[in-house]
Amino acid sequence: MRGQDIQQSDMFSYISPEQRVRPDHPLRMIRAITELALSSLSKRFDEMYSQIGRPSIPPEKLLRAQLLQMLYSVRSERLLMEEIDYSVLYRWFVGMNMDEPVWDVTVFTKNRDRLLEGDVAREFLKVIVEQAREANLTSDEHFTVDGTLVEAWAGMKSFQRKDGAPAGDPPDSPSNPSVDFHGEKRSNETHESTTDPDALLARKGSGKEAKLSYNGNLMIENRHGLIVVSEVFQANGTAERDAALVMLEQLPGTQRATVGADKAYDTRGFVEECREMNVTPHVAQNTKRSGGSAIDERTTRHEGYKISQRKRKRIEESFGWLKTIALMRKVRHRGIHKVGWVFTFAAAAYNLVRMKNLLASPVGTA
Repeated sequence: MRGQDIQQSDMFSYISPEQRVRPDHPLRMIRAITELALSSLSKRFDEMYSQIGRPSIPPEKLLRAQLLQMLYSVRSERLLMEEIDYSVLYRWFVGMNMDEPVWDVTVFTKNRDRLLEGDVAREFLKVIVEQAREANLTSDEHFTVDGTLVEAWAGMKSFQRKDGAPAGDPPDSPSNPSVDFHGEKRSNETHESTTDPDALLARKGSGKEAKLSYNGNLMIENRHGLIVVSEVFQANGTAERDAALVMLEQLPGTQRATVGADKAYDTRGFVEECREMNVTPHVAQNTKRSGGSAIDERTTRHEGYKISQRKRKRIEESFGWLKTIALMRKVRHRGIHKVGWVFTFAAAAYNLVRMKNLLASPVGTA
């Protein structure tokens, strides 16, 4: 018997979002790990907000919504608010009831800016890593560092002369002028972006086009490839090695550690700095560099060096996820501080997905 297509506009429901999400949904374990991390940051949130005035959006809900945007590659905050409005799964993850109104997009972004001004992302990543360490998912001795270019939210037309000299003929359209850059020499010394001055002109390699970019850097542990620390520097040519040293200084404990890296880190300065920090540099040899490689047979003859060279390739999986899933291929924020915040929070989101897979399967098989 054919059922009747009866559509009812209004109805009462006594089923909570918790009951609508299946018990084995992947987000359940991610939310459980997230709740432990957010509870440990409660005192930090109290310090950020005033004790008087009208209550704002809870920071826990803001961060859960930000996680959803990265986990499901939601391209804009406006679309995120729309999907939270009609998705039971999203409402459950954020912590909203079925009849609770969704925030206006401008209210959401302004409240989120309060978190962007704080160091919440770095602390959130730190407590996530601590949970992984307590679950014996991380290595305390063997690490890998690398960096990648993150395209800035600034167009090449904004890359103009610092002295304010006109680039050519008067613009034909003030809002979107036609600009002919042919024959004009532009560099970071003479030009800067008018929309994002922190972004610098950089390219991935010879023959590649130069773009306004930042340098995003990660340090992962070699056991399961979890991100331990992240840093965003200006793409000035030495940012990868500088960021690596900054990240190595944040390693807990005083025991000797090893760090794997590619040929770009094979410089005598970087190798010497690592050894002074009690870190053995397992850097790929660059024999084509003038003066030869800074790594000799005293390091390469050990089996641990060969293991580090195999393990270091796992960091590319992190960069791939951040760029394809977490929308880090081209950031939608301006300024090195905000870009660094979003990049670090995306690193924490990657760890959540990775930890969910590791905890759901026998350790060492994921």
